[in-house]
Amino acid sequence: MNEKTVEKGSTQNVDRTPVITENEAETENQEEPVKKPDADSCSGRYIYVHDLPSRFNYDLLEQCQMKQYECLTNDSSMASAIFVPYYAGFEVARYLWGSKMSMRDSGSLDVVKWLRGKPEWKVMWGRDHFLVAGRITWDFRRVIDDDSAWGNKLMVLPESKNMTMLTIESSPWNNNDFAIPYPTYFHPSSDNEVFQWQNKVRKLRRRFLFSFAGAPRPNIEESIRNEIIEHCLASKRKCKFLNCTNVGNKCHKPVYVMKMFQSSVFCLQPPGDSFTRRSTFDTILAGCIPVFFHPASAYVEYLWHLPKNFSKYSVFIPEDEFKNRTISIEKTLLDIPKRKVLAMREEVIKLIPKVIYADPTSRLETLEDAFDITLKGVLDRIQTLKRNIREGKEF
Repeated sequence: MNEKTVEKGSTQNVDRTPVITENEAETENQEEPVKKPDADSCSGRYIYVHDLPSRFNYDLLEQCQMKQYECLTNDSSMASAIFVPYYAGFEVARYLWGSKMSMRDSGSLDVVKWLRGKPEWKVMWGRDHFLVAGRITWDFRRVIDDDSAWGNKLMVLPESKNMTMLTIESSPWNNNDFAIPYPTYFHPSSDNEVFQWQNKVRKLRRRFLFSFAGAPRPNIEESIRNEIIEHCLASKRKCKFLNCTNVGNKCHKPVYVMKMFQSSVFCLQPPGDSFTRRSTFDTILAGCIPVFFHPASAYVEYLWHLPKNFSKYSVFIPEDEFKNRTISIEKTLLDIPKRKVLAMREEVIKLIPKVIYADPTSRLETLEDAFDITLKGVLDRIQTLKRNIREGKEF
């Protein structure tokens, strides 16, 4: 996923897209210090960006563009949070398959060594720092030193445990990494574009009761995807299946995926290689009610972006009960009263602004998008840590 980049010393809007697309690039350094606005609208929101060596970020990128967050500062003492522009996802992706663990770990070890030597680190020993990892948390949590083990150990390093880590799938067993939404196909440049889209999906005719876009996982014994596909095909006209198995399949073409989701009342979201799916957010964007089979697919993730009361916007069917054929997807969905279905769809449509990333060249006026909500979550968390330290609750 997607690293969020900001440039040291800039005072313009930060690129909001990279959180979801990993498209970043170098812009010219700003030599002049940032001036505080008269009303200081950035109070409590200032972010200082470490000037990491380019080998940790810009050297990993080509032909990318970068914008700037409105409340950057050159003075780290003014900052409410400190961003580490290390593109961890790009770094590890080069070595995930067929590489020795020393190669996978080298970048992470070098960057924390660099951070330890900075005066900003010693203020709170990294507790006011945050980083966008850009992939699922499990790619950075290798717990054994063996070349055959998956991923690197970025997130198990002592320094990393002090930082706030942003991922597209977090670990429920660790309290310093937080899931943020996967990318969708919609990047509005104004509030009106969001409102128009919401009205469009609200009025769509949905001729399928439910649908599923995906492929089997024959190598994962506990996967229910085979059963999901069989159930969908057996439901005939009530279910639409988009097969993602074949090379050149339509699942890589947004028009086919979104057309199917917009034609469905419910969209099935079983786990794949990991618990979460990008498809969940495409589903919400389409105004389709997501159906989950495992709590880790959404309910213990995206705590800043999705409602705690998950029954308001989604349906939960325990995967064990479905696999044991003690529960039918079709019957479960048909038994939901129409009035409740309409209410759930409206809740899904209300979620759209919270799970999309606005066009980086513009700014939404009355709505908060996924980027705004993420930064607020980071700043609130760091503020709480600072308060607890002052009160002697944390050391």
